Amino acid sequence: MKRFLFPVEAGQILQFARAIGDPNPVYADPAYAARGEVGGIVAPPTFTQAADHYDPGYERRPQPGRPWLGSGAAPIGSTSGPMNTEGGSGFHAEQRFEYHQPVRPGQVLTVDVKPGRTWTKQGRRGGRLRFNETIQEFRDESGALVVTATFVGVTTERRVEG
Repeated sequence: MKRFLFPVEAGQILQFARAIGDPNPVYADPAYAARGEVGGIVAPPTFTQAADHYDPGYERRPQPGRPWLGSGAAPIGSTSGPMNTEGGSGFHAEQRFEYHQPVRPGQVLTVDVKPGRTWTKQGRRGGRLRFNETIQEFRDESGALVVTATFVGVTTERRVEG
């Protein structure tokens, strides 16, 4: 299991909402948000995805001295690229978020990252497909569960062209 801290700031929430094109004032206007159902500013539903920037070992963030998946030096899934495994390629299949309480500015969430289920399925073009879940549990300062995020990645047995 891996653990890191994710400080939640009002500016981050505002920028995230703008980046996804969501103008809902509950993400930025304290007076408006205070009158609402949740009683204050909250983060958009997929906001916890931004926690990856605080994970010191996150593979898709540039790291000095290491090849970077997003560098464009090699196509993702190429035989020499960082997503290549055992001759196949990997891709993101699904992301789920289960909210136990709202994410609010000022929280410092502890993120525990652990493996979930794994399973295989026969694919039509890529051979056997290997599915792997990664589960992130976001807890507040008291240890209460705030969000459970589940990522499903797939690795193909062989690379598919075109």
